[in-house]
This record gives sequence, C-alpha cells and structure tokens, in this order.
Amino acid sequence: MKNIKILVTGAAGFVGFQLSKSLLNQGAAIIGFDNLNDYYDVNLKDCRLEILKKYANFAFIKGDLADSKEVVNLFEKYQPGIVINLAAQAGVRYSIENPKAYIDSNITGFFNILEACRHHSVEHLLYASSSSVYGNQEKTPFSTQDNVDNPISLYAATKKSNELMAHTYSHLYDIPTTGLRFFTVYGPYGRPDMAYFGFTEKIINGESIKIFNNGDMYRDFTYIDDIVKGIENMLFNSPKRKEGVAPYKIYNIGNNQPEKLMYFIETLEKAIGKEAKKEFLPMQPGDVYQTYADVSDLMNDFDFKPSTPIEEGLQKFVEWYKEYYSIFE
Repeated sequence: MKNIKILVTGAAGFVGFQLSKSLLNQGAAIIGFDNLNDYYDVNLKDCRLEILKKYANFAFIKGDLADSKEVVNLFEKYQPGIVINLAAQAGVRYSIENPKAYIDSNITGFFNILEACRHHSVEHLLYASSSSVYGNQEKTPFSTQDNVDNPISLYAATKKSNELMAHTYSHLYDIPTTGLRFFTVYGPYGRPDMAYFGFTEKIINGESIKIFNNGDMYRDFTYIDDIVKGIENMLFNSPKRKEGVAPYKIYNIGNNQPEKLMYFIETLEKAIGKEAKKEFLPMQPGDVYQTYADVSDLMNDFDFKPSTPIEEGLQKFVEWYKEYYSIFE
C-alpha cells in the first residue's frame, strides 16, 4: 500500500469516503478528487472530507471531471498508479428530471478519466457501475454474463456506457479496467437521497414514509464494509490480456440475498425503536422490481462475497445516524 499512489474520484462521496479511509489506515497515499456538488447535503460531504484531511497521506483537490484540463493537471501533478473512479451523478429518479448532469459527469467525466489513464501509464483503473444496468430482467440472480442492453433509466444507460467505453480503452490501449456493479449500498455516512436514509429521518420525526409498488419490491442491500473489502481485493489484481481478449473485467458486488422491502422497513423500525407511518404508492418511473447479485466471480477470483446481514448493518447505520444528528433517546 505504501509504494503506490491511488487516485479516488468522488472521495467526499459515500463509497469514496469509506474506501479512502480504509486505504489510508493501511498506509496508502490517497489523492482525493471531488466537485462537492449540492445533489445532497454538502455539509455531510464536508464532514467526510474533514475526517480524511486528518491523515498526512491524504491530498484533496476540488475539481470537476467534466473539465478535461483539470483532469490532465491532476494526473500530471500526482502521477497515480491506480485510479478508482467513484465520481458520478447518482440517482435513478433524478436522471429523469435532470438528464444533462448525467451526461456531463458520467459520460464526459469518465471519458476524461480514460484519456488521462491512457496517457499516464496507470496500472489499474477501477470504476463504479451499477446494478441498475440489469433493468427489469426477470432472470435471477443477475449475472455479469446477462444481456444488459435494455436500461430503463438514463442513469443506467450511462453506467452501461461506462462499461463499453472501458472495454474499448482496454482493448485499444491495454489499460487494465475493472467495472464494479454495486447493489444498493447502505451504511454509516451514507447518501441522504437513498430510501433507507430518508426512511430513518421520517420515522424518527414521526412523518410518513412513501413505499413504492405497495412494498412489493426486492433489493440486494449491501453493507458498505463489504463494498470496501471487495474493492480492496481487486486493487492489485488487475485483469490481464489473454489470447487477444482485452484486460477487462466486471464484477457484481452485492449481498447475494435480496430482501423484501417490507422486511427491510421492519428491520429498520426495530433498530430505531419506532414504527413507521406508511403511505403506499405505485411503482415510480425508472425503478426496478428487484435486484439480486450473482457473485460467483467474486467467490472464484477472491474467495470473498458480501455477508453482512441487514439486521447488523441497519443497527450500525441507525447508531451512526443518531450520533451524527445528535438524536438521543
């Protein structure tokens, strides 16, 4: 860890923060890059960043991936050996309202990262994809071998585009790339735009929560520590070119155990110690009925799969939430 510089884009984001903190604790030199946009509470991003800035081996640059000059300057100054691209405009529903943000960040921004990696001899590029690329397919569990040509949101389309772009650069320029299809990540310092975060706030405040598709939905909820461990396993295990096949790989990182949304809510209620007021609504545009990760590649390549049960993960999240927002029993 101490002999290589790692660039983490989106370092003030949920996964970027937790991953950076873990790597810093292991002695890695981390260059954090983030535009600190206001898609959700900037104070939370600032809080994450303040924690990272306490490490002597952490450097932070505020900038936007869509600005090619900023990205080139970043690579020229720091010469990272490994790049972990977690910066993206997130959110399925927001992509329906504000599509341009997704093109700027997820397409143009990712192109700039690929170009910088091409010209700076990066040893390994890892990047965030999403379970949303699977759309509403009925076959379960979702395998990386499945066809993902039918996205139902622009967010999903941009993530699928990232995978195609990465494959092209791996094939043409021998850049080892690994795509990470995350499945509903949750945990301390999480994203306020995610349902579990909003549910917690509303349950504590006695407000009703909106439950879409009348609660008939399944999600492969994945605890943040499992996501971090999965990425760390891959850092120094980049794909290799074999018999004309590009040095390119995609992994699902999910709990491999989808939970019914209503059970997830019941578990959250128990962790909070308060019953939710519920408002049942139809399915929203862009939402999918279920997510379910096939993690056989993770098992085969790294003898690892996410395993934190939601009872444990939600308890840790609620404890953090109450402490962070100074909520006392």
